[in-house]
Amino acid sequence: AVNGLIMSTLSDTPELRGELRPVLLFELAWVGVPFVLVGAVYLLTIGGRWLPNRKDLLESIETSPREYFAEMQIQEECALIGKGIEEAGLRHLPGLFLMEIVRAERVISPVRPEEIMAEGDILTFAGVVSTMVDLERKIQGLVPVVDDSYEARAAERRGKYLCEAVISARSPLIGKSIRDADFRAMYNAAVIAVHRAGSRIPGRIGDIVFRSGDTLLMQTGPRFVRLHHNNPDFYLVSDIEGSQPLRHEKMWYSVGLMVLLLVLMTIPSVPVVYAAFVVAGLMIATGCISTNGARESLDWQTLITIGASFGLGHALDRSGVAGEIATKLVEAAGDSSAYLLLGALYALTGLFAAVVSSKAAAVLTYPIALAVSASVGLSPQPFVLAIMYSAAASFSTPLGYPTNLMVYGPGAYKFADFMKVGLPLNIALMFVAVYVIPQIWAF
Repeated sequence: AVNGLIMSTLSDTPELRGELRPVLLFELAWVGVPFVLVGAVYLLTIGGRWLPNRKDLLESIETSPREYFAEMQIQEECALIGKGIEEAGLRHLPGLFLMEIVRAERVISPVRPEEIMAEGDILTFAGVVSTMVDLERKIQGLVPVVDDSYEARAAERRGKYLCEAVISARSPLIGKSIRDADFRAMYNAAVIAVHRAGSRIPGRIGDIVFRSGDTLLMQTGPRFVRLHHNNPDFYLVSDIEGSQPLRHEKMWYSVGLMVLLLVLMTIPSVPVVYAAFVVAGLMIATGCISTNGARESLDWQTLITIGASFGLGHALDRSGVAGEIATKLVEAAGDSSAYLLLGALYALTGLFAAVVSSKAAAVLTYPIALAVSASVGLSPQPFVLAIMYSAAASFSTPLGYPTNLMVYGPGAYKFADFMKVGLPLNIALMFVAVYVIPQIWAF
């Protein structure tokens, strides 16, 4: 966002070309690396002790989270072949426990951490559905052991989803096994696992006899929930968010396109927005993402916020508010050094970022940075860099940066937790930025 503003400023004010320029991608590492080092030391010493260890939000709501028993088989191309349980990361899965391994006619239980897995092994897991979904999505060649209607090929699973359904007391499925009920023909779905009051259901999945209240985990088509949400056979039908399989076959295309994007972003003559559009188009053209997936991945709320902040930033500039704020900052600093002005602008940007999005904060303070530099006759480059770093390193509220919101719910954090842990980190990074920035981009 700031680089775009810089290009716009240079277009409108050519006389600034000698003092202001867009920032290159890896140029940000001059301050970014010290930020990482200071942040790591802080979290490993002081900040880590202040972080609360609360239960996940779902754990707080559900005293006994719904657990499934599911069997998953290692196919020939699976990356788990030849690895031990602990080495493969299957020993301490969140909310999931490996109960046994069935190898030919032999049952291995309990499973030792050093047990080596082989092709054809059937792993029996007990645990929450979210971790099961992650396992199936992220480990290629590890597929549920279900009836023949289950689609195991990753390329063919793109249009498949995982859903949960609770069998009602009126359902014709009651008293029938999955195989006898011809479940696939009736509902166009494959049952992966069954939950029944937390008890393990012995036998193969196709031999399980349904009861009222059983919760089924199924692989379905995209319209299953819409077709059956009023079906009296089920009390409740819901889809599982994020259950579509990862497209492993396009991995190297994606890696190559990411490298291409990085290369294009390091070329000064190529605008970042053009590079992003080219690579995004190639992602669609190569099949790494569908057009529908690309459209759904657009974060319209963020785009609208940034667009609105551009207008507000221009209003601050044209109305003279930016200049007035700059004047007040310079008057407050008096005859003090430029470092104090740099710190004040950094803190002002951080304050904005704490209550609006980080990108919007950078856009809002950009005209103030130009006005401050013009008032004291200094280069605008270090002041513009200060707002870039401040907006990108805002940890004092959940609103400061998208990743703050990502951990806010799962970590069961409170607003005060961000202030307690994030505000001291913000202050520490401000001192780092105020010292390092002028060493690289002189006043």
